Amino acid sequence: MFRKMMRSTWLWVLVLAGCTTAGFNSMDTEALFGRSVIIEHRADYQSEAAEHYRTEVQPILEQRCVVCHACYDSPCQLKLTSPEGIMRGANGDKVYHGTRLIAAEPTRLGIDAQTTAEWRDKGFHPVLNERTQRADINLSNSLMYQMLSLKHNAEPATGPRLSDDYRLGLNREQSCPTRETFDEYAADNPHAGMPYGLPALNEQEHKTLTNWLASGAAMSAPAPLSKVIQAQVTDWENYLNGDSLKQQLASRYIYEHWFLASLYFSDAPLFKGIEPDTRPEVFFRIVRSYTPPGLPVKVVATRRPYDDPGTARIYYRLVPITESIVAKTHMPYRLNGERMEWLKSLFTTPDYEVGALPSYEPEVASNPFIAFHDLPVKSRYRFMLEESEYIIRGFIKGPVCRGQVALNVIDDHFWAVFVDPDEMDNSDFADFLSEQSNNLRLPGEAESNSGVLTNWLRYSRLHGKYIEAKNQRMLARFPDGKELNLDLIWDGDGHNPNAALTIMRHFDSSTVVKGFVGQAPKTAWVVGYPLLERIHYLLVTEFDVYGNVGHQLMTRLYMDFLRMEGEHNFLTLLPQETRIELANYWYRDASDEVSEYLVNYEENVITDPGIEYLTDDPKRELFQHLETHLKGATRDTYRLASHVAPALLSTLSPLNEITGKPATLMPEISHLMVEHLS
Repeated sequence: MFRKMMRSTWLWVLVLAGCTTAGFNSMDTEALFGRSVIIEHRADYQSEAAEHYRTEVQPILEQRCVVCHACYDSPCQLKLTSPEGIMRGANGDKVYHGTRLIAAEPTRLGIDAQTTAEWRDKGFHPVLNERTQRADINLSNSLMYQMLSLKHNAEPATGPRLSDDYRLGLNREQSCPTRETFDEYAADNPHAGMPYGLPALNEQEHKTLTNWLASGAAMSAPAPLSKVIQAQVTDWENYLNGDSLKQQLASRYIYEHWFLASLYFSDAPLFKGIEPDTRPEVFFRIVRSYTPPGLPVKVVATRRPYDDPGTARIYYRLVPITESIVAKTHMPYRLNGERMEWLKSLFTTPDYEVGALPSYEPEVASNPFIAFHDLPVKSRYRFMLEESEYIIRGFIKGPVCRGQVALNVIDDHFWAVFVDPDEMDNSDFADFLSEQSNNLRLPGEAESNSGVLTNWLRYSRLHGKYIEAKNQRMLARFPDGKELNLDLIWDGDGHNPNAALTIMRHFDSSTVVKGFVGQAPKTAWVVGYPLLERIHYLLVTEFDVYGNVGHQLMTRLYMDFLRMEGEHNFLTLLPQETRIELANYWYRDASDEVSEYLVNYEENVITDPGIEYLTDDPKRELFQHLETHLKGATRDTYRLASHVAPALLSTLSPLNEITGKPATLMPEISHLMVEHLS
């Protein structure tokens, strides 16, 4: 019956589509289309309309639209990844606005408003018809249909390149017409239909979406959870919401590291590089809720995950992710019985006391070394270390699709390894962190309306004091340098592939993979607990894309210091002469602040490590030593030699040697298809 209705609607569309815009601006909207009423477009999951959306409509949106409309900062904030995003509509205010003087109010889908009516109050306008529900009006009054038709009816672009009429730069001026202003927009921009700058939908795709819109744009409610999945959700919510102060503190720490994760259930073993055989049935995100397990979730909508919820007790709840899965925001994290036992071994079994929960005051909540002082340091480090790929992905991915703030300060290709957690399993190190907690303060405590000059001077001084204290501690710990060797590098316990990571930057995006990938990089990081924790809090937990210019600039500048700290940890494993030579090369033309940092480092650094070097290229030797040291944990998934014949390897390997200007002529990412000829 539903499909017959859709075919009947298409006949209406053929008759009416040609006259849907004429004279729109000159007529009274209410007289023409009826009164404005917010429509619920989500149909019951079992209904024919919902099935049609999932099988016919959603695949087109995901293949042709979602790639641009999936993040907080989608064009005009229009997110097409879910029914909630489509019903919310569009808003011309910029999310990514690095020069704003005053922080903007956040507009995060699923967090900052819960209904379409609330989004209308926040300035979002509809892209679907919200007036009389009739096939002709569903098209005439649909901004989405008008945009698709503008593209469909335009002359297709010709030639190998788009004309200059197409503005594609990241900082281009946005055009976000409403239905009322669309005719003027179309007259001024006849080329600017959707998909913008890409080929139009083919005839069948256009027909499917037009028919769907004319029929009322019914979408699908989420699938009900199976009994097995619901039971697992219940188990995890019961664990995370234990009443003891010890559990409440541990759960707060877990939440502040998991809040961007795509959580899923699978019995596949952890920490051995084994992936599930099948795609998870459903992904979840963890949220803070005013309501306990068993009641409907009422999200605590704060700007940051550690902000004051305004109540004495909050609860951690698992909410199904109903949006389309996109690579830029998808960070899968596995939950199972092994994971729960692992968490208990870190935060429940150890003998420690929690006398009181930390406050939510910014100077406490933004500083994990103060807020989570009572949790064992080794447990905190292990919690991040054994899933280091996920932790580093936090600042590489995330819900903002433009990553310049974090990514502008990292190299295009580098490797990362980690300090062995046994180095941090003593009261001396815990005391050191406690003593340095004030110097380890992060710019996020200034919240989202931050000044620049005074705050920068303050945090750079604090960081300098920490580096000086850290170097003095290292001199005491390694008086002659002999114990400063590869034993200090975590070997993944012989099996965990998170022991080594490769990070590759592609302008405003980046990729993190396990293992050493590609040729030997220019730089590398050695990361210990204090550095890993600060990277996460600076760039993930406390970063606010809606913040003002001071907040965003402070974040970028402080990340410069964290990057250099990781790089200098790596240099410490090299002979002094090589160390100085590389530092001078890496930081040539550095600012006065960076030069002062380097001088402070060199004045306190250990003379030479306890590693024997036999060639005149110690850096390459060190990389080889690290590969051997981590051999039991690393995989050959991305190693070219493991996948191609020797003859082809000799042909492809020289591509890795292209540097300098020739490399800039290539796209940020290229896909090379090799055909096996007989």
